[in-house]
Amino acid sequence: MALIETARVERSGNPLDVVEHMATGNNWPFERAGEDEIGIVVTGRWTNYQVSYTWMGDIEALHLACAFDMKVPEPRLASVQQLIAMINEQLWIGHFDVWMQNGVVMFRHALVLTGGVAASGRQCEAVLGTALDSCERYFPAFQFVVWAGKSAREAMDSAMFETSGEA
Repeated sequence: MALIETARVERSGNPLDVVEHMATGNNWPFERAGEDEIGIVVTGRWTNYQVSYTWMGDIEALHLACAFDMKVPEPRLASVQQLIAMINEQLWIGHFDVWMQNGVVMFRHALVLTGGVAASGRQCEAVLGTALDSCERYFPAFQFVVWAGKSAREAMDSAMFETSGEA
């Protein structure tokens, strides 16, 4: 028995059509991997981001996963997980994970579209914007831990350092 009983509303259109339109409008390479998934490549300041939107019809959510090309070697995994915990404490929306299957760091978020709510271009752009902003902000911290062998605290302090003015 469900805690809340609701009437099932049929959805008109696939939310991924909105995402495909957004990718086309920005000239981002994309591939529709099926009716329920689309992959987009977005160039950032630090790296290219592989963005995957997946429509999860059973829970009526549009899931976004934004990964960057960085595999976490086993010896650095604990430090990366500690860094992720520190970063996630700072985030209001979405979160970082390590995909344990292949050691890839990714940002994840979902847009809940229950009751037949249609996804808008602005919503899809906002979710992607949050993902890219978070990845761009914290990518150097992940590099400090993975490649430079820094502690999670040192990397986080570096990522949170704000400069002002011009040199």
